[in-house]
Amino acid sequence: MPGSDRVNVIRADEPPRAAHRGHKGRGGRAIDVLRHGAGFANRWALVITLLLLWQAGSGLGWINPNAFPAPLTIGRTIVALAASGDLEANLWSSITRVFVGVAAAGVAGIALGMLCARYARLAFYLTPPIELVRPISVIAWIPVAIIWFGLGDASAWFIIALGAFFPIFTNTFAAMKQIPPVYLRAAQTLGLDRRQLLLDVLWPAALPGVLSGIRIGLGVGWMCVIAAEMIASTAGLGYMIQTARVMIETEQVFAGMIVIGVVGFLMNLGMVAIEQRVTRWQPRGL
Repeated sequence: MPGSDRVNVIRADEPPRAAHRGHKGRGGRAIDVLRHGAGFANRWALVITLLLLWQAGSGLGWINPNAFPAPLTIGRTIVALAASGDLEANLWSSITRVFVGVAAAGVAGIALGMLCARYARLAFYLTPPIELVRPISVIAWIPVAIIWFGLGDASAWFIIALGAFFPIFTNTFAAMKQIPPVYLRAAQTLGLDRRQLLLDVLWPAALPGVLSGIRIGLGVGWMCVIAAEMIASTAGLGYMIQTARVMIETEQVFAGMIVIGVVGFLMNLGMVAIEQRVTRWQPRGL
């Protein structure tokens, strides 16, 4: 039949087109990989260039290795510290302290931020002392923490929680205050009770600002733990750096600094990923 012959012709032509599409798909994936690789190299070009210049200057004797160890020397030191287990133990100690301190700051900062935004009288009395304490550097609190809690985890937790509290509180308070009034009117029209209003309206609307505050607080807490460990602790990356400074092991000081930077960078990336996943309804900037 003519119709069946036509169908057969069409089917005979289909495999080459399917194979072509498959070949094009593999090529497209390869192009995507190259594009991502080029983007990565372009984004980190300045860092890579500085490291190469640093290494070249060290090799040519233009840079004092006692003051600025070469990048390859620092890399070998990081590998040696990791192989000995010292890096893992100190890193785990610092990360644990940070998460405990930031968790405490998150509970207090979110709760007080939401309450102050909801009740103007509470904000009237509570905001002045918070704003009075906020400009005081956490470093100034380290001697007080040692007097109150002694050397160890408790002092570090206090310093971290204190440093992380203020960005979390401030962002939560601002996010709650900036909720459009139309949301509240719509909730009243629907007859929502206070619990439903909090969980279904206020909290989702304020969540992007709250997560931004936690991300900033986590970064501040990571900086605070290093300062606290240098003075008020017997373990952690800050303690490792301080010990290396006393022993004049500059390569270990720089190794600790590099690890701190990389871990802080990864923490920020993790928080950004969480923000994007949890607040998928939010418009993204260009």
